[in-house]
Amino acid sequence: MKAHINGIEMHYEVSGSGPWLTLSHSLAANTAMWDAQMQALNQHFTVLRYDIRGHGQTQATPGPYTLNQLSDDVHALLVHLGVQSTHWIGLSLGGMIGQTFAIRHPEMLGHAVIADSSGRGAPNAASMWGDRAKLALSQGMSPLVEPTLQRWFTQDYREKNPAVMAQIGQMIASTPPEGYAGCCGAISGLNTLDQLRDLRSPCLVMVGEQDMGTPPAMSELIHQHWPASSYVVLQNAAHISNIEQAQAFTDAVMKFLPH
Repeated sequence: MKAHINGIEMHYEVSGSGPWLTLSHSLAANTAMWDAQMQALNQHFTVLRYDIRGHGQTQATPGPYTLNQLSDDVHALLVHLGVQSTHWIGLSLGGMIGQTFAIRHPEMLGHAVIADSSGRGAPNAASMWGDRAKLALSQGMSPLVEPTLQRWFTQDYREKNPAVMAQIGQMIASTPPEGYAGCCGAISGLNTLDQLRDLRSPCLVMVGEQDMGTPPAMSELIHQHWPASSYVVLQNAAHISNIEQAQAFTDAVMKFLPH
């Protein structure tokens, strides 16, 4: 489905029944990233999946974007749908948007799952994300596919799942360069940790044991700053833990979310 939200055409999908649950994907992904979780989630929740600005079928606009802007996009979509309260699952960039949403709209947030994410950029964040944005804008997404897959999944998983790698490689390659670059700008400005201390919503902070993109130490900091949070490390998983360890991820989510 499409809606005109915050000046852009935004793609979203609604399925299942029960309390609202919003899913927010990673950089260079789209709603399909959550396919492995949908059967379980649809049994207990009305699930909103959406494509972040400049990703999937949601319109790209010139960047750089900000996390406030990306949070406002989904807030406006929720208002459009008449949603007054929602649980949240966000991974990587989706977890950063989730933190920002929690800070800006705490009255709308139920339980939150923040997976494989961070609350503060690394010292070299501006140059690293700037370089990736420039590469996407100058050469397209193709040069970014293989390095991204190497960060996202363990070598063992990549070698054993070539069909999955081809599918996800295509997802990365099809991301609009303008949208990717815009979101790189948003990530480079990440700084939520201090504001997390004021949150009252329960939170599950989850991370892959072998996540090199946002290492466990970054998730530990979110856990330490978010008062009502718990912390789970998923074994044998790198950055996209909801795919690499789909069952363990889903089990942890279902144990945490009220249903």
